[in-house]
Amino acid sequence: MPDSLRVALLTYSTKPRGSVIHTLELARALHQLGHRPCVFALDKDGQGFGRTLPFEVCSVPAAPCEGGIDALIQQRIREFVAFLAPLGDAFDIFHSQDCIGANALAELRQGGQIRHFVRTIHHVEAFTSPYLQDCQDRSILLPDCRLCVSQHWQTTLAQTYGVQSQRVFNGVDTARFTAVPDGSEAKLAAAWGLVDGPIYLTIGGIEPRKNSIRLLQAFSQVLNTRPQAKLVIAGGATLFDYEPYRREFFATAGDLGIEVGKSLCLPGVIADRDLPALYRLADAFVFPSVKEGWGLVVLEAMASGLPVVTSDQAPFTEFLTSADALLVNPESVDAIAQVMLQILSPDHRQRLVSNGQAVARRFTWRGSAQRHLHYYRQLLSRQMPSSQTPSNQPLFTRDHHTHA
Repeated sequence: MPDSLRVALLTYSTKPRGSVIHTLELARALHQLGHRPCVFALDKDGQGFGRTLPFEVCSVPAAPCEGGIDALIQQRIREFVAFLAPLGDAFDIFHSQDCIGANALAELRQGGQIRHFVRTIHHVEAFTSPYLQDCQDRSILLPDCRLCVSQHWQTTLAQTYGVQSQRVFNGVDTARFTAVPDGSEAKLAAAWGLVDGPIYLTIGGIEPRKNSIRLLQAFSQVLNTRPQAKLVIAGGATLFDYEPYRREFFATAGDLGIEVGKSLCLPGVIADRDLPALYRLADAFVFPSVKEGWGLVVLEAMASGLPVVTSDQAPFTEFLTSADALLVNPESVDAIAQVMLQILSPDHRQRLVSNGQAVARRFTWRGSAQRHLHYYRQLLSRQMPSSQTPSNQPLFTRDHHTHA
């Protein structure tokens, strides 16, 4: 077994979502530990990740699709398969972070191009489409090694699918996400109109599992007491179409008299260079999500010196207590509004910031990568034949890949 592993990491997008960030940070940590990761990312606009990365990156061309979501997912799987098939067995480990990559790797394994593959299951969706449900089921049942970021989903997989999975953790880069200003905050505040306050921040876009409508309704109650308050909902890049929910969200905003661009700020996908400063501009991070794999943004907010409101349910309760964050029933608009006001209290803020930063320091990407390596090596010891490609063989010729 080689000391330096060649690891192919697959992710469905170049846009920042939780599993995408997990992929990049895992790759960075593996690289720092002396291994040779390469991230393969479906790239629909040809722009890559928009930043220089210290490890190999392959942008997998993702063409427009005229059909619905089923056709789109089928096409994305084919695009991964077509791109990866010529590489043969060039990696020690093939590891997907989502069901698209996992289905592609299952096809490649069935065709004999790869021997085995790993999948991280961040959370399980309840799809109404039979095709999407089958796609998700295959991505859970077929991998040779399954990883989960939380005990909640580890238990769910055992109870629902009858399969075992191993637990790994998310991490946070406390050198990047810090409470110390870097000078860019004033420019961003002026650009987004964040000159008054208090400023409540959430990241993840407008969608059902982020509980966006209840958060908006709770914010309307906050405005009764703090009329200068602002709610910033950043992010939102996703494969799925939440347009009916978005229409309901904006209709609710209209009914409540909440004006986009005034009390409600929707900056969309945040440039990577701007994200740390955006956290520092906020007074509190509010994340009453009803379904998460882990809630990576909660760690980022804590590392950035923000007090946090989040849901009183797993997976948050696996790594947070009421001393670390204000935990709230995500189904109760009144309860969310109450803690949004409560978190502005100096006494609450000081305690939560201090405890939250201590939580963030416990979770490192280096530690996460080391756990991944443990399970990678377990898989290789079971399935790797004695003959293997030398670890110093180049992964690609130059025209096979681009650096983002």
